[in-house]
Amino acid sequence: MEFKDLLITPIYMILFIGLAYMVRPFVTNKRTRKYFFPALIIRLFGAIALGMIYQFYYGGGDTFNYFLHGSAHIWEALNEDFTAGISLILHSGGEHPTDSSYIYSSRIWYFRDPKSYLIVRLVALFDIFTFHTYSATALFFAAFSFSGSWAMYTAVQKLYPNARRIPLAILFIPSVVFWGSGILKDTITLGALGWVTWAFLNIVVLNRLRTLSIMIGLLNAILILKVKSYILLCFVPVVFLFLYFNYSKKVKNLAIKIIIAPFILLLFGALGIMATFYASTDEYNIDNVAERAAITSNDIKQGWGRGAGGTYDIGTLDGSWGSMISLAPKAIIVSIFRPFIWEVSNPLMLLAAMESLVFLILLVKLVLKGKFRNQLKDPFLVFCLVFTLLFSFAVGISTGNFGTLMRYKIPMMPFLGVFLLKNR
Repeated sequence: MEFKDLLITPIYMILFIGLAYMVRPFVTNKRTRKYFFPALIIRLFGAIALGMIYQFYYGGGDTFNYFLHGSAHIWEALNEDFTAGISLILHSGGEHPTDSSYIYSSRIWYFRDPKSYLIVRLVALFDIFTFHTYSATALFFAAFSFSGSWAMYTAVQKLYPNARRIPLAILFIPSVVFWGSGILKDTITLGALGWVTWAFLNIVVLNRLRTLSIMIGLLNAILILKVKSYILLCFVPVVFLFLYFNYSKKVKNLAIKIIIAPFILLLFGALGIMATFYASTDEYNIDNVAERAAITSNDIKQGWGRGAGGTYDIGTLDGSWGSMISLAPKAIIVSIFRPFIWEVSNPLMLLAAMESLVFLILLVKLVLKGKFRNQLKDPFLVFCLVFTLLFSFAVGISTGNFGTLMRYKIPMMPFLGVFLLKNR
């Protein structure tokens, strides 16, 4: 961060709050209005806090690499050769261009990785308005993340208007606020997943805004696909599982339900598998998932993830589906309930450990009070639970590092929170 951050960032903070003040009457009601500004403001400050932690505690990291070793060169191009700068913003990454923009693209660390380079391009686009100011640009990321979370909250609130703890689950989980606010892939995917969930609930459950919901849902699904496609690999099959449970409940005759249930399940299951195939890229193709998980886990443990926090070992992945399935329970437990308090090695891990402990306590209370089985009668709560388990398995099996896991698991935390807090 530089001196200009102190000058430009407060201006954009005021602009975002002013814009939110104008938008609030259209996106809130009497029940939700009181949460709007607190949720927005902590997300904006979360973006600044994340930058400060990375600069003064970690001494660097992804968020600054996107900025210093990515968009900085596009900003340089915009000032020296405007056409080359625009070309770099429009370029999807991968192979370096052969025109005048090559002298800039060759210095961008993430250019050959289209997924990471998309973040660089977004940063560069916002840099045009913030004069390449890190913390002001980070506010744009935080605002998008907040918009998705708020959209998801408003849809869930319409589904459960009397659930008092839903705002806490979706808007105020500390790790989600912190890791889902700055210049990171996780911020973009968190916001996009919120919008996709909003669209899904509007179309399937609430029966409203269908055309708008389809458009917004598709755009954000494409964004997730381009940044972290495995999130869709977890989300899409659970959508079809929800459809099965939701529509099977409408069949009242038990005999008919027993007869047609396998066919409905088979239909929605087949549609889910088809959608999963279409959502997948070569990297996450169903045939390569097990092998890719083993490679990623080893890379994070032994390579670029070593400095992000303590490593964990749930067993050996040999690249086969058998080893993945055998380690599934441990992967889910490590994602939801770890790190344990005695595994903490830095302040951010302490935050994660405290949240994990709260999740464990809430789950135990839910079971002891006999409410867990009742939760399973609600199709959307089943959706939340299954997505949590599937996503926890995906990140737990392929991460191997608590510091990285804290970031990677935030998309599932609001869903877990809704499942645990809906009836509290």
